[in-house]
Amino acid sequence: MLRPGGDRVSEVRSIVTPIRLEYEFTAGEAAQNFLHGLAEGKLLGRRCPVDGKIYLPARGSCPEHAVSLTTDSVEIADRGTVTTFCIVRIPAENLSVDPPFVAAHVLLDGADIPFFHVVHGCPPEEVRMGMRVRAHWVPEAELGPTLRSIEYFEPIDEPDASFESFQEHL
Repeated sequence: MLRPGGDRVSEVRSIVTPIRLEYEFTAGEAAQNFLHGLAEGKLLGRRCPVDGKIYLPARGSCPEHAVSLTTDSVEIADRGTVTTFCIVRIPAENLSVDPPFVAAHVLLDGADIPFFHVVHGCPPEEVRMGMRVRAHWVPEAELGPTLRSIEYFEPIDEPDASFESFQEHL
């Protein structure tokens, strides 16, 4: 690469620069309901009136049918099945676990959309599709309207779910 005037310089391939983003999230009615449920140690979803699918975290409308979800809360079990996952070996801020850890989609019993969270409590290499897990909640006094109310999901002593039971949720 040449500078104006003909001097040769090495190519800049990357730079490191600090960046900070601050934002406010205004939760709608469905998200507020979900977050208040977390503060009570519950997972609350909402149902599509067309096909009965339960969405968690709840949304205001069904993405498939473009209709409002019911306003009635549906309590979902805090147990489920790992559908997909990856092992994370790079540190990041604001995580409740240190790497390596597993980031996974967990299809909670009773929900129709996988829930994204962390799996911990066993070596990452032991996590697998179909593995049964449950939420490990923070102590009751620390519960709040935040996903941090669930520290992670941990394996439970149940047989793996069959691939057929979750294949349409990949």
